[in-house]
Amino acid sequence: MLHLRLIVPSDRTDEVLALIEGTVGTAHLAVLAGAARSPAGDVVLCDVAREAGDELIGGLRKLGIDDCGSITVENMDLTLSRHADDAERAAPGEGADAVLWEELTEVTHEESTFNITYVSFLAIATMLAACGVMLDNAVLIVGAMAVGPEFGPLAGISTALVQRAPKLVARSLWALIGGFVVAMALTAGFAWLMDVLGLFTEDMVTAERPNTGFIWHPDWMSFVVAVLAGIAGTLSLTSAKSGALIGVAISVTTVPAAANAAVAFSYQDLQQTWGSAGQLLANLGGIVLAGTVTLLAQRALWAWQRQRGSAGRRVPNGTN
Repeated sequence: MLHLRLIVPSDRTDEVLALIEGTVGTAHLAVLAGAARSPAGDVVLCDVAREAGDELIGGLRKLGIDDCGSITVENMDLTLSRHADDAERAAPGEGADAVLWEELTEVTHEESTFNITYVSFLAIATMLAACGVMLDNAVLIVGAMAVGPEFGPLAGISTALVQRAPKLVARSLWALIGGFVVAMALTAGFAWLMDVLGLFTEDMVTAERPNTGFIWHPDWMSFVVAVLAGIAGTLSLTSAKSGALIGVAISVTTVPAAANAAVAFSYQDLQQTWGSAGQLLANLGGIVLAGTVTLLAQRALWAWQRQRGSAGRRVPNGTN
């Protein structure tokens, strides 16, 4: 269940109540008349099944409540109420499968911001991956993938394409491209410093690397893995059963490929540089494609379920 706390101008309360009462899957409606001071108005409280939440929030935004008042949504881990159970049964679909588009847009917007924290995490992940490729250590590669924050902008691009939000596309692309450019430049400098200290050598780049050599050899399997990873990451982002951006570990070879390209470039090994860049582009493209298609499929599924639910409600009582 989701808990909604609304601040509504007093002259708009009746239409908001009509919307809530007309939405299948709502329960525990309460009105605190005149309780709000800034902005002034009534406080309206209600619970709604997650699978009906997107419809209700969308309806409230169409009424302009987000402009003249406020809409606050909280996830409720435990609700003990027969009314809540009835509301969940009445709402179409399963709550774990529901996509809250407003929540998704907000999360990806925050995770797609080009800032010091984002660039720092990406740079550290890329440097860690550089150590992994130079030492041919798969454990370090996995650690770098877990640290890398680049799934946020990737998910932001997919969400923006589905929502037709060009500003979010531009913001996400800037965070993705700008972040990798800065991270790879810093990693090239890091490789140079490690070479000066005698910890990296050119022989480590050109040596056979059975555990990490795949990073700079892009092929169709790389793209297939990226697509599967993109689906998994998008589902983890939209599912109620998973925390936000669990999919950071699905970086697969994005961060390692960027690291290998930076290190190889620092040693003027252009073959590995271009191969790693191809691997990076293949994975980024596959993840964005898979994420976009997954979100489109989820939106189509929910539209179909809502149509079924609406058709069922239109059937007169007693009709078979």
